[in-house]
Amino acid sequence: MEKNKYKDLVAKHTPKENRLYNGMLAFIIGGIMGVIGQFLVELYSTYLDIPSKEAGTFMIITLIFIGCLLTCFGFFDKWVNFAKAGLIVPITGFAHSMMSAALDYRKEGFVTGIGANMLKLAGSVIIFGVVSAYVFGLIRILLFGGQV
Repeated sequence: MEKNKYKDLVAKHTPKENRLYNGMLAFIIGGIMGVIGQFLVELYSTYLDIPSKEAGTFMIITLIFIGCLLTCFGFFDKWVNFAKAGLIVPITGFAHSMMSAALDYRKEGFVTGIGANMLKLAGSVIIFGVVSAYVFGLIRILLFGGQV
């Protein structure tokens, strides 16, 4: 089969995505995740009587735990199919990527299975996050002399 015919055939059968709908849905779901996070911060700071900064740490831990738990029960993938980037972009998506890899390779053992494969997807996020933080930190020091 010719390359052009094959490309036409693939293009014909590839489902078309509605980017505007997906973007709006991700925006709304991401906003809901932000509201849930703020609710948790207020809940922890009110009932545990701790400052908002420490309550923010508890909120992140809670969202990571919920993301991991929903991944273990098999719900997270189904919700991501609906919510798209609204659930993948926040910290819940990072927790899901690590937990998914851990679940996939758990039969190979702790070291060669979970330990060696858990950061396959999340490792790139960590690397680029650290490198970009370093670059932006250098830019901040160069532009503002470390004072802002």
